[in-house]
Amino acid sequence: MSEILTYTLGGVLDQAAERFPENDALVYVERGIRYSYRELNDRCRELAKGLLAMGVRKGDHVAIWANNVPEWVLVQFATAKIGAVLVTVNTSYMSSELEYVLRQSDASTVILVDGFKGTSYSDILYEVVPELSDCAPGALESERLPHLKNVVFIDDQARPGAFRFSDIAGMKAALGDPDLEEVEGGLQADEVINMQYTSGTTGFPKGVMLTHVNVVNNGFNVGECMRLTSQDRLCIPVPFFHCFGCVLGVMACVTHGATMVPIEIFEPAKVLEVVESERCTALHGVPTMFIAELDQLDKGTYDLSSLRTGIMAGAPCPIEVMRRVMDEMHVREITIAYGQTESSPVITQTRTEDPIELRVRSVGRALPDVEVKIVDPVSRQQLPHGQQGELCTRGYLVMRGYHRMPQETAEAIDSEGWLHTGDLAVMDEGGYCRITGRIKDMIIRGGENVYPREIEEFLHLHPDILDVQVFGVPDQKYGEEVAAAVILRQDAALSEEGLREHCRAKIARHKVPRYVRFVDSYPMTASGKVQKHRLREMAVLELGLQEIGETA
Repeated sequence: MSEILTYTLGGVLDQAAERFPENDALVYVERGIRYSYRELNDRCRELAKGLLAMGVRKGDHVAIWANNVPEWVLVQFATAKIGAVLVTVNTSYMSSELEYVLRQSDASTVILVDGFKGTSYSDILYEVVPELSDCAPGALESERLPHLKNVVFIDDQARPGAFRFSDIAGMKAALGDPDLEEVEGGLQADEVINMQYTSGTTGFPKGVMLTHVNVVNNGFNVGECMRLTSQDRLCIPVPFFHCFGCVLGVMACVTHGATMVPIEIFEPAKVLEVVESERCTALHGVPTMFIAELDQLDKGTYDLSSLRTGIMAGAPCPIEVMRRVMDEMHVREITIAYGQTESSPVITQTRTEDPIELRVRSVGRALPDVEVKIVDPVSRQQLPHGQQGELCTRGYLVMRGYHRMPQETAEAIDSEGWLHTGDLAVMDEGGYCRITGRIKDMIIRGGENVYPREIEEFLHLHPDILDVQVFGVPDQKYGEEVAAAVILRQDAALSEEGLREHCRAKIARHKVPRYVRFVDSYPMTASGKVQKHRLREMAVLELGLQEIGETA
């Protein structure tokens, strides 16, 4: 067992600035930004003093609604240095979702970009908070959001009732280094410092409360599994508002003195260009990102020979995709990580030295100082190796709880401190886990359990199929039937019946998709996860199916 780190986020950045002062810390190729660790820490300290001068205090909730802009990283550490809780807002949210998160989180400050991917965040905010148009900056009185006082836009445009980001930095003169150091000295590593909202696919989103200990240790151990050093350069195309970006990306780098090379808006060509120009040694992504990058690699020539490691996570990884990433993108030491926001986020991870078989057929073993067990979903009794059940975890990584949701917290974390993930898994004698699906995604067809992942893995081997998602739809006779949404490769001519015929020769009949839809894309969350519940809703509507118990 290793020693649990008890540093605050701000303390970790201080250490990196002392140990690696001239190392590149944060690089934005298109903006020409290249901060060393000393420069990054100085900028974060200035912003922290500005936030204090603006009235933000320890324990206050500061929301950030932005894509992977440089200010995001500054805010992450500046808020941590004063003990304010950073509330990360999904970049795909619209007005009702934004209002919900700002209200449920008790946010006193929101920092945001003007807009993203054609959506005007400023228009949405003024719709949600109409009082903003008639107040002085910092003096907001909102009927719907009584806690919200400060609005800060990450640009230099003047807007009614709002500060500009540069205004905060200008406020720093009101405080000196001793003031900031006094505040930092009063922080405790077990205090909540980050709050992220779950996707809310089943009910309202829940605010996951994470501490310094959660985030620092998870970032450090993830980096250790990748064998990160101060010489590594990590390309980060995954969003910062998600743990993948701000923990597996930012914290993994800062705890090792490695270089962060973020991508502001994911485009496969841009990722490959940045990897080549910056000689990145590591690359993160969800499977759909890697699939898009492999597709782009077929269209052009990129020198990716500098790549060594990285993380593929966020969704089940098709085995064939994993093999191509290792062979064609040169990411020979890529790791697979598994977890969820409630576990800050990684529970298990493969190691760079693991044989290929383990890295393509499992999600690895528990991180250091983390316990994992497989239990019967009904009885909650622990199961022996090789049997499928729900994966549970315990240790420093488990969240403090859901913000203002004690009942939901008690449902997720049992009396012995075990977090119940809702994921089905099998663990072998070496502790390596294989995720077999979500309990709620499992299809029960005529009494037979059907696991979508198994069918997806099989179909990914078909040469005409670029990507596939399998899900259940209602059926009056069998309860549920198997459906597949398929993205074909360019110029492929596979038909629905051809796909079924391919399946009938190789897998059990009850697993053969009854319904096949060829699509160009999938509904996605902003963090890159496919929304299977929406695929199901769309299929039910298009096929004219009835939920069980409904009458025509």
